[in-house]
Amino acid sequence: MGALTFIDERHALGVAEMDATHREFVALAAELAAADDARFPALYAGLLEHTRAHFAAEDARMRATRFPAIGEHTNEHQRVLGELMAFGRGVQAGRLKLARAYVRESLPGWFDLHLATMDAALAAHLKRLVDVPG
Repeated sequence: MGALTFIDERHALGVAEMDATHREFVALAAELAAADDARFPALYAGLLEHTRAHFAAEDARMRATRFPAIGEHTNEHQRVLGELMAFGRGVQAGRLKLARAYVRESLPGWFDLHLATMDAALAAHLKRLVDVPG
C-alpha cells in the first residue's frame, strides 16, 4: 500500500467538517510516511494528537445525532487509537521501524476502508438530518 493521498472523487463525503478533518489527517500521515528519523517522532506525536481530536469530534457528533451504528464506529476509533498509542510508545523509546511500517502499510488501507464504510454511513446520516423538513 502506498502513502495516503486525499482524492476528492474517492474520499470526499460531502460533509465539509469531515472532509476538512480527513484532508488534514491524510496530509499529516503522508508527511509522516516520508519523514526522516529525526522528524519522525514529533510528526508521529502530531498525527496521534490530531487523530485523538478527530475521533473525539466524530464520536461527539454521532452521540449528538443519535447515529444508529455508533457502537461499531466508536469501537473502531478506540481500536485504531490504541494501535497508534502502542506504536507511539515504541517511537518515544527510539524504536521507529514498526511505527513507520504501520503508517506506510496499514494506515492507508484502514483509512480507505473506514472512510468508504463507517464514515460514509455517518456522512449519509448527517446529510439526511439536514434534509429533514422542519
